[in-house]
Amino acid sequence: MGKYEAGYFGEFGGRYAPEILTEALEELESTYRKLKKNKKFQNELNFYLKNYVGRPSPLTYAERLTKEWGGANIWLKREDLNHTGAHKINNAIGQALLAKHMGKKRIIAETGAGQHGLATATVGAMFGLETIIYMGAVDVKRQNLNAKKIEMLGAKILPVTSGEATLKEATSEAMRDWALNVKTTHYIVGSAIGPHPFPTIVRDLQSLIGKETKKQFKKATKQLPDAVVACVGGGSNAIGMFHDFVKDKKVKLYGAEAGGMGQKPGEHSATITFGKTGFLHGTKTLIIQDTNGQIVPAHSVSAGLDYPGVGPEHAYLSTSGRVEYRMVTDEEALASFLEITRLEGIIPALETAHAFHVAKDVAKKLGKKKHLVVCLSGRGDKDVVEVLRILGGGKHE
Repeated sequence: MGKYEAGYFGEFGGRYAPEILTEALEELESTYRKLKKNKKFQNELNFYLKNYVGRPSPLTYAERLTKEWGGANIWLKREDLNHTGAHKINNAIGQALLAKHMGKKRIIAETGAGQHGLATATVGAMFGLETIIYMGAVDVKRQNLNAKKIEMLGAKILPVTSGEATLKEATSEAMRDWALNVKTTHYIVGSAIGPHPFPTIVRDLQSLIGKETKKQFKKATKQLPDAVVACVGGGSNAIGMFHDFVKDKKVKLYGAEAGGMGQKPGEHSATITFGKTGFLHGTKTLIIQDTNGQIVPAHSVSAGLDYPGVGPEHAYLSTSGRVEYRMVTDEEALASFLEITRLEGIIPALETAHAFHVAKDVAKKLGKKKHLVVCLSGRGDKDVVEVLRILGGGKHE
């Protein structure tokens, strides 16, 4: 079994879903395999990516950051400039087209920071599909702007109040809905998680981030970057950025995960740093769990990284040593959020701010004449109110 075959990445991945979903997952896998090689489908997807999303997204040289940090040249892959403000739309468009080809009239999704929910609501409006978004009640409150946008687009938000009322619970509820409505509904999974074939589909649809970056960077510099950095929650922007560089051994790859408020269980979402192998949401991967195998609540200042698992391909890339994953605390992420805003005139998502903290350290160690690319996965409009609340002295949950 090859590491990228049959839904496995080394020992991680697979399909561990309830029997009621088996037929839907097999239909999805079969449809995707056919359409992946279908020129008409690819042309349709590329049409929307270019004319609706605005791809390719720019690769920008960050002159002030480079000067301020005093190390490697910093480049930004600007996924924040996509329609809806993040990388999530790349996947949502592709999966909505899959849903249409399967004859599904209803789409559902889970969301944390609201960006995937917003992207799904957007494509639901564009294609005329009934759209339901599951969002943790805590996230509805801290990402209220995105929640309002989702409703304006005609989608219905169902707040989830169980457990920690964040991304894990939203995902669980979406999976329950799908199990009950498989004949009419497609579940647009937003990250590189879940049972096979979702991690592969999401990876493939997001891999254009890395492909574009490589092409743009070679055109600008006639070489490959020395390092690439992306934030990792479930891991869709990161796997999209890393995938085309994995085989380029000279390019160092770094993932930034949420170190939260501390290293005790419940204080962070640093799955790769502290996780152990287990099963969550239909896949075998690294999970934050206690000695009895029970999932420990996750925490991050960024709602999009607030998840106690990680995509199985990231688990593989970590254990195989190809990617180095570092954790970044809430405090460090907030400092980077403000630094990038003031130095580059770009308000980054709090998720992306984690990547910038790692990039700063890596850039200084690489030194001058080297090149580092950061995946700027999304813009931070959604986070401004929450950041001001926290910096104003309010406690965050």
